[in-house]
Amino acid sequence: MKFGGTSVEDAKAMDRTAAIVGGRRKKGLEAIVVVSAMAKVTDQLLAAAAAAGRGDKSGALAISSRLRNRHIDTATELLDEQRFPALQTAVHQEFDALDDLLRGIAAVGELTARTSDLVVSFGERLSSRMVAAAFDQRGLNGTHVDARTCIITDANYGKAAPQEAAIEAKLTELVLPLIEAGKTPVMGGFIGSTVAGITTTLGRGGSDYTAALVGGGLHAGAIEIWTDVNGIMTTDPRICPDALRVKSISFEEAAELAYFGAKVLHPATILPAVQKSIPVWVLNSRNAENEGTKITAVAPKCKSPFKCIAAKKKLTIIDIVASRMLMSHGYLKAVFDVFDKYKCVIDMVSTSEVSISLSVDSNERLPEICEELSKIADVKMEGKKALICMVGEDIRGHNGIAAQVFTAVSHVNLRMISQGASEINMSFMIDEEDVEEAVRSLHKYFFANPDETIFDVDARVPATSRA
Repeated sequence: MKFGGTSVEDAKAMDRTAAIVGGRRKKGLEAIVVVSAMAKVTDQLLAAAAAAGRGDKSGALAISSRLRNRHIDTATELLDEQRFPALQTAVHQEFDALDDLLRGIAAVGELTARTSDLVVSFGERLSSRMVAAAFDQRGLNGTHVDARTCIITDANYGKAAPQEAAIEAKLTELVLPLIEAGKTPVMGGFIGSTVAGITTTLGRGGSDYTAALVGGGLHAGAIEIWTDVNGIMTTDPRICPDALRVKSISFEEAAELAYFGAKVLHPATILPAVQKSIPVWVLNSRNAENEGTKITAVAPKCKSPFKCIAAKKKLTIIDIVASRMLMSHGYLKAVFDVFDKYKCVIDMVSTSEVSISLSVDSNERLPEICEELSKIADVKMEGKKALICMVGEDIRGHNGIAAQVFTAVSHVNLRMISQGASEINMSFMIDEEDVEEAVRSLHKYFFANPDETIFDVDARVPATSRA
């Protein structure tokens, strides 16, 4: 069971989390709990690290002081007089260590990726201790486990790769005995360590990944991702208030959505679950009665061609035109080698005889990439683009589907189009400013008569009557 930052943002939220876990325990289920840092703490820790890196020691320590007070205030509200002193001591010890670290960074005047990982790890280290103490007080036998003892990674700081065999061995050694003893292990998500014990992080959104690694490593019956929404929606409800909850979706569809901008899941999250065929549930900690979305290897058939529409902004299109390289052997390889050199991920590619158009996340290395590409071709960049991704099973099997999509957005200028590579994804590029209009038009067109077996149509009724 993974709980995000809003599910542990204060004492009240931690109480709700304890009640949800207690409900699972009452059903005779054993739970392992993974928690994110309290809401907004990770951003503040990054700000403190950046301040220290600039030599602004007082600014960094001021951020740390505010975070210390927030955690102590939450602990005061969370625990009784008997349990509070031990947690208070632990919290102060963690913040004393953080302050020493920030002073050291400020003195050196340099922030490395390795040191940044250590600073940012304090968020999960603290939240997991607090949640474990809250669980223990509420009769759930909560026991804190430092995730760094179990989540073994390589040394790619900032986005470390998990070593799954080592993780499974550590979980079996350290966590399984706690479960067998009737305890509820609580660990921080997002953080790990190298074999040498140096703190690492899995990248933003990595708490979901931790949950999947733990679930996969211990062959769990299910992995639950608890967030502040009712599950995976047909699109962003902030853009379309009549967006519907998707009851069931396949691993492949969910992974595609996560990569292309749906923020409910981290893209890599579900890989360990897919490998072990463990169902993943996306649930709402503020509405625990809701059924959420179930992600399984094979989803039930859907009458609608699409299940979801996602949008990914802040993309850049790069046009590479090289008439002098026409039909030249190795041209494509030469282009992609440049992106590989700078570790720049490409989202979409479109080619013709003399040109390649591709889209990338706005990347700080783009000027260097373009300068290198210009040695073999004419290069042009266009920023402020967005990718609209429509996901559904067997899109190719629906005759005329492309015509319907383009009819629905006929008033929007499409810049690049892709469908051939995947049976479950149709994508196109547009200007960022057109995203909301395009998403609303597509949603209105394709979800006018949704399949009730796949979508929570009942939830739409009140919204319709209000309209």
